[in-house]
Amino acid sequence: MPALRASTMTATLLVWLQFAVCAGLIGAAGYQLSRYGDAIAQRTGLSGSWIGLTLVASVTSLPELATGITSVTIANTPNLAVGNALGSCVLNLVFLVVIDLLYRPAPVWTRAAHGHVLAGAFGVVLLGFLLLGLLMGQLGATASASTGAGTASQRSVGLLTPVILLLYLVAMRTVFAYERSHPAAPPADTVPPTNNAAPTLPSLRQAATRFAMAAAIVVGAGMWLPFVAVNLATTMGWNRSFVGSLFVALVTTLPELAVTLSALRLGALDMAIGNLLGSNLFNVAIVGIDDLFYRPGDLLAHVSPVHAITAASAVVMTGLAVVGLFFRPRSRVLRAVGMVSIGMAAVYLVNTYVVFLYGN
Repeated sequence: MPALRASTMTATLLVWLQFAVCAGLIGAAGYQLSRYGDAIAQRTGLSGSWIGLTLVASVTSLPELATGITSVTIANTPNLAVGNALGSCVLNLVFLVVIDLLYRPAPVWTRAAHGHVLAGAFGVVLLGFLLLGLLMGQLGATASASTGAGTASQRSVGLLTPVILLLYLVAMRTVFAYERSHPAAPPADTVPPTNNAAPTLPSLRQAATRFAMAAAIVVGAGMWLPFVAVNLATTMGWNRSFVGSLFVALVTTLPELAVTLSALRLGALDMAIGNLLGSNLFNVAIVGIDDLFYRPGDLLAHVSPVHAITAASAVVMTGLAVVGLFFRPRSRVLRAVGMVSIGMAAVYLVNTYVVFLYGN
């Protein structure tokens, strides 16, 4: 009996160690992505908002992409894939709360460029379509189970998957057009970064090469992560929806966190916010891409209904962020964060509790 207990403890420690190594690789590479992404922005002359929304957001979401494709193919854990993508969305929005807490010169909503409202609005639309597709898939699966028709599971992809992927491309094109026609001017009272000596800016070629190397590390660790997550769920006795929505999402969003903190240190506030909102757009598109790779049928018809709670939470949190970006409230509760941030944090906590209770 003591030998069995010791073996169980060893297995538990080993899976947590693997999880920590995965997190470390993704976190370290994510920092490099933020550093060289900012260098590319400066070398190309593109706006921090646009670089954050497209280049940095797409690459920092590579862990979600690699983890999702591996989950629905080799690992055959669709709940892990959808939970990871949607959990990453709500975590990215929590990072907006972190920005509001750490950014001391003024409430972050008053300093962000107006173009982020457009990205946030597209986020609400994309998440809304994903939620609709999830509900349709669940209803179809329920009807198939009761009638034996199996129509929902026989579809190769979800009905709204092409709409989601097309809408993502439309969102990128629209935001790019807006950025070109409405270049953002920094506020007159912007506080410059506090570092005394500015680091030497690498050449565009050096920045692109190192950016690609960091991206390769992120992809490799992201492909390993689903197998570690399955072992973690089995060892701890947790449901895979919860592990995907919280633990896997936390690891795969480490690049976004690294970008957020690094961009704040560099004074690139718009790149930080653009990265988070852009990552959410890409995360929704990732669910559509995962659906294309999922051979048993409509991905959203084969996952737990609890993911609808996470999708709805992401819609509410994004809506609150749009309110903050549009109205630019200046008040802070206890000089810490605004009411918009408090509302977003509260929705996230409720979502995590519900997924833990009812996920499977």
